[in-house]
Amino acid sequence: MSWRTVVISNSAKLDYQMGYMVVRRGDVVKVNVDEIETLMIESTAVSLTAALLNELVKRKVKVIFCDEKHNPSSELLAYYGAHDTSAKVRKQVNWSTDIKRAVWTEVVSDKIRKQAEHLEEKCLHKESEMLFNYIKEMQFGDANNREGHAAKVYFNSLFGKEFSRSDDNSTNAALNYGYTIILSAFNREVVANGYLTQLGIFHDNMFNSFNLASDLMEPFRILIDRIVFRMNPEKFEHDEKMEVLKVLQTEVKIAGKAEYVDNAIKIYCRSVFDALNDNDVSLIKFYNYEL
Repeated sequence: MSWRTVVISNSAKLDYQMGYMVVRRGDVVKVNVDEIETLMIESTAVSLTAALLNELVKRKVKVIFCDEKHNPSSELLAYYGAHDTSAKVRKQVNWSTDIKRAVWTEVVSDKIRKQAEHLEEKCLHKESEMLFNYIKEMQFGDANNREGHAAKVYFNSLFGKEFSRSDDNSTNAALNYGYTIILSAFNREVVANGYLTQLGIFHDNMFNSFNLASDLMEPFRILIDRIVFRMNPEKFEHDEKMEVLKVLQTEVKIAGKAEYVDNAIKIYCRSVFDALNDNDVSLIKFYNYEL
């Protein structure tokens, strides 16, 4: 079972030998590829062999590449994540508008519910109640955009009335970094289950290659919000990034069991696909933060 998050922060050469990723710097370190859940290449001074990349794809390791500012910029995704990809894509194309809107209603309701619970924990009772009311007011498919109204109340309550998600500051840098990590995890699960990342149930941006993952990840954003609020970063550099990366090893409760977030994402994604294919939103398994 894979569980390691490996971060390569400095100049290094990476290759593959007999089941191990070999990292050559001043010294030589070997890591069993089967133990790697996520590999983040944080430095542009890292070189990798094609043999290693091929093995990482085969074993469904999530690989994230960073730019010269050490921010995630791209990722490695397999063309075929499942043996029955063609059949899965045909199902995906034929998901009805009604079931997609029904699933989106459940997903965005759970997102707002988790935002409200977060505010409640911070003793922001009035604002929390507003969000719970938005869930009650939500129309089918969130046609009245309760998600957008909730987001404004939520972020202003957590980070101050003057806060905007478009501001250039350490808080937004940390949020964006964390959301990218979560998005990457969802992209891997979408592909691993045989579906196309481009075809979403709500997001439909022709310039977004990850519409479906953008849909499914929404309730998991709050895990990043919790970390960033707790950190209250005055700067966002290497140490702060490593703190945000710990989100994948955070424990949550899903399907009656305690699971790491990385595994909870797998369980949740499979349940959403079951709901879409069987026209039954009751099959969706959402996580709970409190164990």
